[in-house]
Amino acid sequence: GHEELPTAVNITWSSINFKTILQWQPKPSGYFYTVEIHGRTSDVKRKCILTSETECDVTDVLRDVKETYTAHILSVKPAEMDNFEEPPFAASEKFTPYSQTDIGKPEIKDYSQNGSKLNVVFKDPLTPYIFPNGSFQSIQDIFQHDLEYKLYYWKDQSSGKKDVTTKSHNFEVSVDSGKNYCFYVQGIIPSRRENRTGQESMVLCTSVARNLLDEYGTEVFIILAVIAVAVITLAIVLPVVLCKRKKAKKARAVREKELLNGV
Repeated sequence: GHEELPTAVNITWSSINFKTILQWQPKPSGYFYTVEIHGRTSDVKRKCILTSETECDVTDVLRDVKETYTAHILSVKPAEMDNFEEPPFAASEKFTPYSQTDIGKPEIKDYSQNGSKLNVVFKDPLTPYIFPNGSFQSIQDIFQHDLEYKLYYWKDQSSGKKDVTTKSHNFEVSVDSGKNYCFYVQGIIPSRRENRTGQESMVLCTSVARNLLDEYGTEVFIILAVIAVAVITLAIVLPVVLCKRKKAKKARAVREKELLNGV
């Protein structure tokens, strides 16, 4: 009977940019799993019917992203699928994609630093959902004004971090001219109680022309200063030495002449 079949445990929702995977344990032996997605106001939908896997991509049945869903993981034997008895199942925690999906990394499209202005242009992460024309919806298309972005930036080789917020897809911030800056972008949904911040984009750094001190540090300047002092010293000492040698040579020549005349 049904009661002999184990039911799923450790059921978790894993969702990023609205791509949602349901996972559970244990691996089945002698039976299968079938996933039922129950919406608060929508019809029951079945996914991953008679699967021996312990995960199921349920993205396409969670299209109403503001609906709250519960997953039932049914433990079944193939012959019992048409049975009118309810097979044993385990229920997941509730999941609302709009408030619980993780926000992925924004993509930096372009950046530049001209004088005292740092410009950063970025792109939204895409979702698995498509428009009627076949193009993928971005998370901005779904979240609309609930989504904003933060740019975190700091002077290269410094720990002092600043941030600014935008609802558009570009930043322009004032920086110190001639200094390099590093930065990253992160999506934020302030209206959420939990899971408000998204994944950080990759960290990038500008490369404006650096002066030698920034590039090589003070050690090189100390070495250059020592060389300069040595050159200056040589420039002063060498003529003096040469002059003294010339005078000594001249004096020796005069003495030799006097000696010859005396003879």
